[in-house]
Parts: sequence; C-alpha cells; structure tokens
Amino acid sequence: MILVTGATGGLGHETINCLLATTPAAEIAALVRDVRKATDLAARGVNVRPADYFNYAALVHAFRGVEKVLLVSAVAFTDRVRQHRNVIDAAKEAGVKHLFYTSIQRDTDFVLPEVTDSDLATEAYLKASGLVYTILRNGYYFEGLAYLIGREVPEAEIRFPAGEGQIAFVKRTELAAATATLLTSEGHGNQEYTLTGSVAYSFHEVARELAALAGRPITYRSSEPAPYIAQQVAAGLPEPVANFFAQWGAAAEHGMLAGTHDTVARLLGRQPTALREYLKAAYFPV
Repeated sequence: MILVTGATGGLGHETINCLLATTPAAEIAALVRDVRKATDLAARGVNVRPADYFNYAALVHAFRGVEKVLLVSAVAFTDRVRQHRNVIDAAKEAGVKHLFYTSIQRDTDFVLPEVTDSDLATEAYLKASGLVYTILRNGYYFEGLAYLIGREVPEAEIRFPAGEGQIAFVKRTELAAATATLLTSEGHGNQEYTLTGSVAYSFHEVARELAALAGRPITYRSSEPAPYIAQQVAAGLPEPVANFFAQWGAAAEHGMLAGTHDTVARLLGRQPTALREYLKAAYFPV
C-alpha cells in the first residue's frame, strides 16, 4: 500500500489523483487532519486515515500495513523538523519500508528562511533512520506565480525582487504525475531527484510573454525587497508572509531555482508545460 500525507493539500491530492489512474484505490491511503475534507477521496475508494504530524501515536496507527509513504513537507512558519521527525519515526515503528520526502530544489547554497534549514535537517534525519528513502527536491510551482506577481494580468509592469534570476518553473499537476510514477516504480531506493521544468525563465521573460498574450506593453522591473514587502503589506498580507515571498525572489536571484533537470520530462514521457502555455491557461482562460 502507498500512503500520501497532506492528502487534502494541492500536491498530495493531485498525487493521489495520478495514482488512481494506474493503481487500485484499495492500495492507496490518504493521511489527513480532517476526514471531512477528504470525502471525495473516500468516495473513490481511497483509505482515508486521520492523523496530525504532531500526533505520534496516531501516525503509527495510520502507517500500519503501509509499504511506501510520501511525506509531503509541512508548511513554513511551523515546527517542520519536529513534524517530519515524527513522521519518519512513526513510519519506522509501523514497519514502513520506503519513505519519499518532498524537499525544495537547491542549485546553490542560498538559504531560504523557514525552509532550507528544516529541509537539510529532515534529509539528514531520514538518511540516518534506516528507512529506504527517496528525496524529491521540487522546483517552484508555476501556480506560485500568482503569489509573486498577482492573480490578474499586470497593467504595465511587474515589480519583484528577483534581479536577473531565473526559475525552472514546473506545473504542480506534472510534478504530481512524476511523483506518482516514482511511487509506483522500482529502482528509486536511497536516491535523490530534483524535479523541475525543462527551461528556466527570468521575470523579464514572464513579462514579455504576458505582454504578447495581452497585446500591450508589460515590463519587469526588479524591486528592492523593502518596497516590495511594504507594497504587499499594504495590500493586506501579514509582514512575515510578505517577507517570505520576497525571499523567493532572493532565491531566484541567487540561482537556487534555476537549474533544469530532465527527470520530470523522462517520467512524463514528454516535455513539461512551457511558460507561454501556462500563462495563457492561467491568465487568459477561454
């Protein structure tokens, strides 16, 4: 049996959707904090198991009879290390054979606050646990652009503190499909994969593609972090969240998210979604 944690979240839910295309529902389990949010999964025959990352006993119970666990990492601004260690320890106690962990792409030594240190600690703890492991260093989602530049097409300018940095964006559904393939195939024990798009794009290119689709000039100007954060706070974001988004810009500027890797393309059997294709679908729906 394969168990996916965070099963009502974006990546976890989409991974289960992909698993259901090739794997009987009776062989899939979903770990959720609130079973009321997983009624669609239960209706499709998925074994829904309640547990919180902080509840060790419930985790051990939920992992009984499971061979593989996909640990979808905890959100920022929480005690991620403690939660991840609980999952790893509970999986080991319950007899899980193989644990997959969703980390973040790191092509440079740039430290992303709230993420990098806890990812490094989790990876080290997993490797020392005795479990067979697979580390998935996920690239930045295309869908995350909405948080960085807004959900509407900019009137004339994108301002974001990423300098000339590039990001090898990957669509979340394609990341989920690649993850599902890894979960259901062999040969991935004690391996590490970086899952990204096949092309890295600068925000100048994002602006050019939006301009071409909108039929009007749109440019990109790299902002300093402070005014960007102030603008986001004025728009209603809590300051820690605004600062967190600015740090993704710094990560891009320092090359952390720029590396392109062919693993997703290989697993999909095709090239992942390109920038213009994504922007057209997301910002110019028919």
